Amino acid sequence: MSNRNNRTLHAEISIVPVGTSKTSISKEVAAAYDAIRKTKNIKTTILTAMGTQIDANNIRSILNAIEAAHRAVKSTGAKRVISTIRIAERLDASRTLHREVESVATKLSSQRKQLKTC
Repeated sequence: MSNRNNRTLHAEISIVPVGTSKTSISKEVAAAYDAIRKTKNIKTTILTAMGTQIDANNIRSILNAIEAAHRAVKSTGAKRVISTIRIAERLDASRTLHREVESVATKLSSQRKQLKTC
């Protein structure tokens, strides 16, 4: 059994409100993001143009965040809510979303240096 402190849980949540009177969904997205950000045991919340990425302590926290986002969007008057969720669980190491991005950036930097020396 893995050590619970030596694991990574990331999720990407995309919430799409349907049945609103406008083509803009920024009000509903703001409500969803705020609800996710306030969910207990969510460590990091990053808003992107296509969804929200989170670091969490456990799967239950991710599911609670999704439920909170749905409630928030429905409270804005949306008649329907569609969600796309991707969850990544790594059991051998604990890494933040920021650290994962830094790792890729470092590799890209190394590749650029190699190209310049060729």
